Amino acid sequence: MNLKTSSEVETRALLDKVSSFDKNEGLFNLGHPLLNRIAECFVKAAGIGAVQAVSREGYSIAIQGTRGVDSNNGSIPPELSGAKKNHLPGLRGETNSKSFEAMVLKSGKESLQWGVAAGIYSGLTYGLKEARGAHDWKNSAVAGAITGASLALTLEDVSHDQIVQCAITGAAISTAANLLTGIF
Repeated sequence: MNLKTSSEVETRALLDKVSSFDKNEGLFNLGHPLLNRIAECFVKAAGIGAVQAVSREGYSIAIQGTRGVDSNNGSIPPELSGAKKNHLPGLRGETNSKSFEAMVLKSGKESLQWGVAAGIYSGLTYGLKEARGAHDWKNSAVAGAITGASLALTLEDVSHDQIVQCAITGAAISTAANLLTGIF
């Protein structure tokens, strides 16, 4: 007898739903293609951002643990070598609730930033395509600039110059990606 438990059925249903991402069915049906696209891009990019943040901080903790927290072993001190400081000063390789909480907070913030960027960019490119009737480098430049500026606003102590620089960078990267799409 091959009876499946309800958890197996639920797991299989979730796997089927996730595998349908690339079949234009999507995970969300919010009633409008724009909302569906923004929500899906947000969730996908937020997941990628969380994995990236946890991986980077895990690597940082592992490297810090192999080098020793206080000993240099004859190497150049980090303050003189220009080595990158730990992004999470509360994490010191210990397994306590404070270090876990710091990693969760940092990863959550980064995943939110990735998700917001993807949602804004995707929504803008879709909206501009619908409004202008064409998807070209101009749409990508405008969407990239607005997305870059909005990401700059999530930084601490942001200045006008940083906002403009992020907008220009976002526009340049987005335009380059759009123009190079047909080449590769």
